[in-house]
Amino acid sequence: VSDMNKGVDEQTIIDILTKRTYSQRREIAFAYERRAKKDMVSALKGALSGSLETVILGLMKSPSQYDASEIRGSIKGLGTDEETLIEMLCSRSNSELVEIKKVYKELFKKELEKDVAGDTSGNFAKLLVALVKAKRAAASAIVDYDKIDQDARALYESGVKIKGTDVPTWISIMTERSVPHLQKVFDRYKSYSPYDMQESIRKEVKGDVQSSFLVLAQCIENKQLFFANRLHDAMKSKGAKEKLLTRIVVSRCEVDLRKVCNEYKAHFGQSLQQTISEHTKGDYQKALLSLCGPEE
Repeated sequence: VSDMNKGVDEQTIIDILTKRTYSQRREIAFAYERRAKKDMVSALKGALSGSLETVILGLMKSPSQYDASEIRGSIKGLGTDEETLIEMLCSRSNSELVEIKKVYKELFKKELEKDVAGDTSGNFAKLLVALVKAKRAAASAIVDYDKIDQDARALYESGVKIKGTDVPTWISIMTERSVPHLQKVFDRYKSYSPYDMQESIRKEVKGDVQSSFLVLAQCIENKQLFFANRLHDAMKSKGAKEKLLTRIVVSRCEVDLRKVCNEYKAHFGQSLQQTISEHTKGDYQKALLSLCGPEE
């Protein structure tokens, strides 16, 4: 990071920080502090601005610190940014959620579960709190066909089959079973219900509860395709929804961004890199493309 008085070399900052893992970025920050006798994150804040600053400062947080901060941002202040809150809680794995809860408490001296419950209501609150409890079973090597059938029938009998919806049953099945198990449950579900799981969700519930179950179901079926779809939404019109674009690229760059790129290309017929090039510009564009890596 160049000295502030000599002007800022954004390209060098981008090259160094986007091409490293989080643990390497931490090492660089420690070395910088020893040499420059000042905090690198503060120096970056002073040197950068706008969208590039948001990306680079995001990269200076660990994945769970980043997620915890985004969640905190969505519930703090006036009104709730439900869309962000739903995306963050419904798309994270059980182990990610366990880590996020721990970090959330360290950073904000508050319990994530309490904050989520205090900021939402009804079945929406119940679903998100159930996710935050992180009670999802680990994937098992044994396929339990009876249990798959039982769960599929329970989802049907507590929803499409009856008038109204027994949402708590949906919540417990969708938040407590392992992902591979639920993939098979959703498949089996089609032999009971005239509608698949996502169609059933659209018919049975509405509002934030519907949005949450849909994200959950999409992530159970194919999480990387879910993120590819979100990225597509972020760049549908001229320009980009930068907050969304930044959040997905930064939060997934060390998790599954390569796979998201593959899903994007397969699904939309154009690479994510190409789409980002068309909808962003300048240093912000350079940083995002560098995080995505070369097209395969």
